[in-house]
Amino acid sequence: MAPKPESQNLTSTTSAAEPSSPSSIDPLFHLLTLLPYSILRPPRLRLKLPSFTLPSSMTVFSLVLLTYFMVVSGIVYDVIVEPPGIGSTQDPYTGSVKPVVFLPGRVNGQYIIEGLSSGFMFIVGGVGIILMDLALEKNRAKSVKVSYATAGISSVVIAYVMSMLFLRIKIPGYLR
Repeated sequence: MAPKPESQNLTSTTSAAEPSSPSSIDPLFHLLTLLPYSILRPPRLRLKLPSFTLPSSMTVFSLVLLTYFMVVSGIVYDVIVEPPGIGSTQDPYTGSVKPVVFLPGRVNGQYIIEGLSSGFMFIVGGVGIILMDLALEKNRAKSVKVSYATAGISSVVIAYVMSMLFLRIKIPGYLR
């Protein structure tokens, strides 16, 4: 290691000798900082620190699932754009007004009910995958495993079929 120049050694020894060197040499500043604290004493309080318990795993799972539902449903979009809950269209033959749940032809737009129903289908598919995973545990009875697997597979199939139906309604001619 190369030796340091003398000027650096001199400044480092002087600063090490005075570890509590004040930033001001004003005597009034020292008087105002030391005098009140030499007379006043803080009270002795017997405060207990609050103890927080960790939430259960089902609580965390529920919050994550709810957050996922809100994200995939487009809640942020609904709050910012404020679309109507449901739309309407006029029947060209009869002239009557019919409700419309899906906003056709616009990929970047949605009604509130459309977003909620699509998000619900995504949640159904996710829960189906979780149920299929639970069916693989070795400690469960065979009838419970079969029930979980059946419910999981049917949930995934229903979610997939309904999501494809929603896409066909949303974008006519897309999935042909």
